[in-house]
Amino acid sequence: MTAPWRRTDISIDPATLPKTLRQLREAGWKSRSVKDELRENFAAALERGETLFPGIVGYDDTVIPELAIAILAGHDLLFLGEKGQAKSRMMRSLVRFLDPWLPYLDLAGTPFHEDPERPLSRAARELVATRSDDEIPIAWWPREKRYAERLAPGTKFADVIGEIDPAKLVAGVSMSTEDALHFGLIPRMHRAIFAMNELPELDELVQVGLFNILEERDVQIRGFPISFDLDLIVLFSANPATYNRSGKVIPQLKDRIGTIIRTHYPKERDLGIEILQAEAGIDLDGPHPVRIPYFMLEILEQIAIEARRSRFIDHQSGVSARFSLANYRTMVASARRRGILHGERPAVPRISDLGHLAASALGKLELDLMGSHQMSESEVLDAIVAQAIAVVFGEYVQQYGLESIAEIFAKGIRIEVGDQLPSARYADRIARVPPVWEKAFEVNASDDPAIRASCVEFVLAGLHSIDKISRSVDHGRIVYERE
Repeated sequence: MTAPWRRTDISIDPATLPKTLRQLREAGWKSRSVKDELRENFAAALERGETLFPGIVGYDDTVIPELAIAILAGHDLLFLGEKGQAKSRMMRSLVRFLDPWLPYLDLAGTPFHEDPERPLSRAARELVATRSDDEIPIAWWPREKRYAERLAPGTKFADVIGEIDPAKLVAGVSMSTEDALHFGLIPRMHRAIFAMNELPELDELVQVGLFNILEERDVQIRGFPISFDLDLIVLFSANPATYNRSGKVIPQLKDRIGTIIRTHYPKERDLGIEILQAEAGIDLDGPHPVRIPYFMLEILEQIAIEARRSRFIDHQSGVSARFSLANYRTMVASARRRGILHGERPAVPRISDLGHLAASALGKLELDLMGSHQMSESEVLDAIVAQAIAVVFGEYVQQYGLESIAEIFAKGIRIEVGDQLPSARYADRIARVPPVWEKAFEVNASDDPAIRASCVEFVLAGLHSIDKISRSVDHGRIVYERE
């Protein structure tokens, strides 16, 4: 039978768990390292066929198998990848493989969650040596508290390792005792998981301290002879461009990291869309509902793909999934605004709504100053959006034969659209267009005028992207015609 503090199938009230060391031992508790705890619980989840990392999409055949092997090997880990590749999320997700509750000595004043079988501090060792098991109190540490992370830039040695506490020296504490020390975040995560984000940005002195922890599992502060045999898992994240740059990470620290887990962007556009929809966190229903044609989602994700390919974008920085998320929210908000103003339910995003992406996208792209030359950020974004529309439209052209529509504009047809034009007006705008326009609606068959308006704009923007018609833009109004 599974020990109550390890059971995940029911909610355990910590008040029902053992309260003294004797009760704990009689209940069958045995001390184990945090790496053994993680390994055994992960192996059990693997054997049960559980979904190991809920919400992580696109890594089933690449990242997750490597991560599983690293956990079973008991390694400290480095997640190496560009921004927006779920590195932090995967680090945080490891907490679910810890026990729901962990017992520790309920001792005031100690900075550690002390293992009853292997006490770390002098005060804890004295408690275990001088008291009977009935007199030694036990408290319980919930697993969600057993994870901490730190962003490397600006982090000092005292923040994560520790420092001599001047106030304690003034109070008369001897410098030769551990009582004179103030411990940083890592020692306080004894028997837990600690993560350092953006490792290459970490001060070299702190890297040396981490090297000692990885090598000896030991904390030494300012050369004190007092040392602490820590029990923890150390995780790191880094961007390949900076991690592989000489001098950014000391070789001794690199050598002690057990496994490097390489992450990546979605390899297929549909996977990117799945991530986008799962992460957006937007209610598309409610009093002002929004319905999104699939081709608009394809264009949004293709924009991210084209940005990652673009010679104008700094590839060392990458293009985060947050780029697509911000653009998605902007597109939905623009459509919802139109729906509120014109009473359209549901509102449907259109190509003209993408004209607002500059507000959400520009801060998330870093230009390659050599590749972009004299182009501004807005010009680069416009080029990327145009290329994304062309790619998606090209796929639909092959399927639906939309190129014949371009011939209509040779007769002098001029059509004006815009993000604030009511959907019902689109029927008037295309009234002079022959029935060949009906072919455009095969893209997303619907009698809803808002859906049809979105389809019309997609076809117009697509024809412009392949240079079949011209376009002029003026304060959100877009005019398409044949020059």
